[in-house]
Amino acid sequence: MSVIGLRVTVLGAGIAGLAVARALALRGAAVTVVEQAAAIAEVGAGVQVSPNGAAVLRALGLGTALEAVALRAQAVALCDGLTGNVVTRLEVGRLVPDQGYHFVHRADLIEVLRQGAVGAGVKLRLGARGEAVSLNGVRPVVGIAGGAEDCGLLIGADGLHSLARAALNGASAPFFTHQVAWRALIAGDGGPDVAEVHMGAGRHLVSYPLRAGSLRNIVAVEERQAWADESWSLRGDPDGLRAAFANFSPRVRGWLDQVQEVGLWGLFRHEVAQVWQRALPQGGVAILGDAAHPTLPFLAQGACMALEDAWVLAAALASTDSLAAGLAAYEAARKPRCGRIVAAANANARLYHLGGVARPLAHLALNLGGRIAPRAVLGRFDWLYGLDVTKGA
Repeated sequence: MSVIGLRVTVLGAGIAGLAVARALALRGAAVTVVEQAAAIAEVGAGVQVSPNGAAVLRALGLGTALEAVALRAQAVALCDGLTGNVVTRLEVGRLVPDQGYHFVHRADLIEVLRQGAVGAGVKLRLGARGEAVSLNGVRPVVGIAGGAEDCGLLIGADGLHSLARAALNGASAPFFTHQVAWRALIAGDGGPDVAEVHMGAGRHLVSYPLRAGSLRNIVAVEERQAWADESWSLRGDPDGLRAAFANFSPRVRGWLDQVQEVGLWGLFRHEVAQVWQRALPQGGVAILGDAAHPTLPFLAQGACMALEDAWVLAAALASTDSLAAGLAAYEAARKPRCGRIVAAANANARLYHLGGVARPLAHLALNLGGRIAPRAVLGRFDWLYGLDVTKGA
């Protein structure tokens, strides 16, 4: 079907929402993005954009803008958290050289996507809070600022607590993983463009440079019984962070000594949504990004899955003969892949936090594998990084 003139309302102006807005607007849709915040701004944090995500940004015409704000990563180094010794090094910069593996500040990526959306003719409605989604009529209806508005196509890119997901699937109850994540930025130290994963029993810390090396991003995950809210805005205690990683290497402790402000949020496991879309007599609804498949942050694929979703949804709608067929094709294409990525992230959580005798044995196996067959170790993720959804694969 042609999406020219299709009236689209996108809930949420994050990575998923802005990307799908540009993807559809470039194909001729009339797109409005509704965002509850008064301004499009992101909390300070780093994002890893692997080749599969970079391919989407390039296909959206935003490759040059990405290169202007991001660092091209050389490698991911898995390190023993206690000694700082490198266990193995994954040369991710060689994965798909044409696309690259990037480190980017989330705010910078959001701004690239915002400019891209506006440049494609997308309308932004800021300070407009979505209150409810109804799918009981011929078209989707969304409550905004006390009023009800019907939509042609409603896209829920509204994150973990998605109104659109709830309308499609009913209420869900995620469970606390007994892990919390600390997030901080410190001044850059001139280190290499490498993501370092420092692994210890029941905890790990990831760090990499941002903004031409002027900043260093830190995400530290700790297993614990104490509850923490699932919120990006909760503030933590820097001394608590330092205490949790007090037995880590001098390199890690040196970074943490510089932390003055830190975010803290609980990690909850959500099921991949059972239903991603529904066609109505005169419209339809779809969800994407965290609204469809929230993931734990142990494979750095949240942003990339959102970008892939955005491209595939727009392409499916433009290449099928009806809205219903396009929505169904989108769900069929994305659900298996996103389920596999979420499962792989869960598995990484276990690997990073090994303790006891399993820990040195696992590190030895990683080290030997990296020395004897480095391409084979990295090749375990060819299915992830090597797929370019913009080529219809």
